[in-house]
Amino acid sequence: MKTQTRFALMALASGLALASVEAQTAVAMHGRLSVQGNRIVDKNGAPVQFRGMALYWSQWKPAFYNAACLKWLRDDWKCNIIRATMAVGSGGYQANPDKEMAKAKAVVQAAIDLGMYVVVDFHETGNGNNDLATSKKFFQDLSQTYKDIPNIIYETWNEPLSSHAWASVIKPYHEAIIPVIRANDPENLILCGTRSWDQDVDEAAKNPITSSKNIVYTLHFYAATHKQSFRSKAQAALDNGIPLLVTEGGASEATGNGKLDTTEMRRWTTFLDQNSVSWMNWSVADLGETSAALKPGASGNGGWNAGNLSASGTWVREEIRTKNSAIAGIMEMTKAFRVDQGRVTEVNAVPVFSDGVHAYDVSGQRIRILPGL
Repeated sequence: MKTQTRFALMALASGLALASVEAQTAVAMHGRLSVQGNRIVDKNGAPVQFRGMALYWSQWKPAFYNAACLKWLRDDWKCNIIRATMAVGSGGYQANPDKEMAKAKAVVQAAIDLGMYVVVDFHETGNGNNDLATSKKFFQDLSQTYKDIPNIIYETWNEPLSSHAWASVIKPYHEAIIPVIRANDPENLILCGTRSWDQDVDEAAKNPITSSKNIVYTLHFYAATHKQSFRSKAQAALDNGIPLLVTEGGASEATGNGKLDTTEMRRWTTFLDQNSVSWMNWSVADLGETSAALKPGASGNGGWNAGNLSASGTWVREEIRTKNSAIAGIMEMTKAFRVDQGRVTEVNAVPVFSDGVHAYDVSGQRIRILPGL
């Protein structure tokens, strides 16, 4: 049974009839995001969760950095968030700043046009403090250009290493970059990488960044390698009051190759749903790697059929489509009508999403969509 029909039947059982309206994009629905406690919330203060894909390194797979690709991911995969993975070294922004910034801006503009959220990741793989001037230049340009746009989310350091101490290396780097962004953009979310390839989020929670509001901490996992002990670290971070966002997650091993563990991946997505943590799967790329969503030769402009998708791509597309379509289908209903002894009165519907269950308060009354209905 379709989610929309299911919701209508439950509403009628509660004395409510619903009227559907044209679907809104994610950004039109939720607007500028912010942080409340350990949750990301929308313009109405409701907890939100987004699901989408991460583009591959910008200097190695530039063919996917275009509006047609994003439109396909939005319309066919139902992605509502995208990550632009902007390479720093290895022929990336350090060597070609104008070329790489142009790619970043092409993706951001496409996301704006399509009503998607977009994470712009400064894909630093070394010690970011070694070239602060380059990092500052990148985020100065980006934040100056998009300071009034609710779509953009800044990710300041992709994956600090295990050898990079949080207190003396990672946190000071973030505290050097955050003011550059905040001078132009005082509101939008800033994602801060954590030690050990974004896995020691529990450590960051004990010594959080307090110099700015709307700070979120980056969590990465690869399900065939990172299992319950890593979810426990994430839960400890949430319990200590910091919000998380997964900018890289996948069912492969941490190398991007090896086993595809969809059983463990399901445990991860269940955990993320239960805690309203948004996530992006690694990656949109046509490579012979386990983690790549596409088989070699797939078009950079979308339009992929089943034969173009890898095992990972097939699984994650279904996961994103199923869950994001269910949310969008319910959120289309922005008006409701209370039926009381034959009289019909229009009331407002305010959407709320929490605890992995879609719950909507209609004129003060909560209606739940429960599994299996």
